Amino acid sequence: MSESFIKIEDDYKLYSTEHFSFPRHYEDSIGSILIPHGLIVDRIERMARDIHEGFEAESMTVLCILKGGFRFCQDLMHFIKQINRNSGKSIQLGLDFLRVKSYINEKSGEVKILGSDDLSQLKGKNVLIVEDIIDTGKTMEKLLATLGKFEPKSLKVASLLIKRRPDSTGYRPDYLGFEIPNIWISGYGGFDYNEYFRDLDHICIINEHGKQKYSV
Repeated sequence: MSESFIKIEDDYKLYSTEHFSFPRHYEDSIGSILIPHGLIVDRIERMARDIHEGFEAESMTVLCILKGGFRFCQDLMHFIKQINRNSGKSIQLGLDFLRVKSYINEKSGEVKILGSDDLSQLKGKNVLIVEDIIDTGKTMEKLLATLGKFEPKSLKVASLLIKRRPDSTGYRPDYLGFEIPNIWISGYGGFDYNEYFRDLDHICIINEHGKQKYSV
């Protein structure tokens, strides 16, 4: 497992909204910025290089976990394809999308997977699961167990974020962007608050007014 990630400490100094641009309709709702968009993109570019270096010159099937993983997956694949065009090694990429139902069948130890027509196509393939965030790790561990039954050649996980939670299982992805405190975040396409704030480029912390304004 790659140990390369950026750790954001609990006492990390947040960025002021005065220093960055974001949609005007959120001006009164964003308290501070945790990770600026430029830093997110630069970190993803390095993750793409680590992933590319970790695979032989053969095909890879990318499994994007919706909804949250879409923006991260899009940017990650962009950089992998860029490396393919400019290096001596080129990895053929396939792409599929999954939705993972949060309910876990405790009896079977599996998660319910929605979206893919036929997971048996994963047999003998190198599979990279792309997720936006790991919370406790329970769902990802069950997902890996479920997908492992289809006998892929390799099965790895790239996650943009992981939270430091007291109830974590201790699971760590193979490729990780940032480790963050156990706080609620929004932005960068995947992290929403009642389906709002997906149109933010930065990863932000919503203020109390924003939570009230966009509450269901």
